[in-house]
Amino acid sequence: MIGYVTIGVSNMDKAKAFYSELLSDLGAKVLLDMERIAFVGKNMGSPMLAVCKPYDGKPNHPGNGNMVAINPGSKEAVDKLYHKALELGATCDGEPGQRIPNQFYGAYIRDTDGNKVAFFHFG
Repeated sequence: MIGYVTIGVSNMDKAKAFYSELLSDLGAKVLLDMERIAFVGKNMGSPMLAVCKPYDGKPNHPGNGNMVAINPGSKEAVDKLYHKALELGATCDGEPGQRIPNQFYGAYIRDTDGNKVAFFHFG
């Protein structure tokens, strides 16, 4: 149902490097780079994350309440992505842990532009 989610960034090269490296273990890479916007994912037929310089030319800013959620497939993979994101320059916005007993495990970061990203696993 979701084709892609777009987040605004201040530095395209930095954002592409951050998300390409962060999501590489999930098989993602930059699939399409059009200078102002780049799409990161496994393939063009799967959901993607796009990073872009805002179309209106104004500075990017993270939306209050906006968040990209990525399901890497296991609690261990949530932990791994969370720690990898911090190593790549992200900041913690909620350490990994069980949020709903036996149902939802999650971790939260802010990328280098302040965008909120969740890593989660159900079950």
